[in-house]
Amino acid sequence: MTQPVNRYCLIMLLLLIWGPGCQKDEETTRSTITVSIQHKVNQAPLALANTSYTNALGQPFTVTAFKYYLSNFTFTRADGSRVRINGQYYFVDEAVPESKKLTIANVPFGDYTGMSFTIGVDSIRNVSGAQTGALDPLSGMFWSWNSGYIMAKFEGTSKVSTAADTSLVFHVGGFKGEYNSLQTVALNTGSFKVPDNTHIALTADVATWFNTPNPISFITINKVHTPGIDGYKFSQNYSNMFTSVAVSE
Repeated sequence: MTQPVNRYCLIMLLLLIWGPGCQKDEETTRSTITVSIQHKVNQAPLALANTSYTNALGQPFTVTAFKYYLSNFTFTRADGSRVRINGQYYFVDEAVPESKKLTIANVPFGDYTGMSFTIGVDSIRNVSGAQTGALDPLSGMFWSWNSGYIMAKFEGTSKVSTAADTSLVFHVGGFKGEYNSLQTVALNTGSFKVPDNTHIALTADVATWFNTPNPISFITINKVHTPGIDGYKFSQNYSNMFTSVAVSE
């Protein structure tokens, strides 16, 4: 009777020795993915300052600044499970071309079919005060008076704006309550494999800020500076601005 028991004990001992080692190898087998973003307005590339575009209501506008935060990247495996990449925040600014190329570190090897991310800065970082790196308040994306981050910023002009200088200033923020402007974007990228496929190309369409589900008239709304219903409407709209274009090596 003692032999089967000893054999069982030996098997369990080997599992205890090998198991953690195998798990550790799997956890540390990771790679880096690059996500590149091209900004457009409808079908045209975004050009700052001097190019005129038209919103869904036929109102003209120009863009002088276009900035936002991305965070909480999550990759969907082929088996449906998800891998969330924590602690990586990205500040994207049309005026800074290199900011439109994001480096996502520590993505486990495997087969994937999609990705998701948050437009904005999550509540944990919002209540931690101004920080460094991508979250440095010097980027002009922090409300010191309100102790919170601006999730996304659009500035421009429109001849139909009722502002004295015909300006358009939309600073969208707020992370709590009924007007929480944090938005999650889920994209079906098609099948890709890490580490074989390490580049994901996206487009972001500025025109979506003013289209659906909340058509924006520059005659009635030309400024947003505080959390509230108008900012929330913008966040609902721009949650639709991203499209997956291609995955490559």
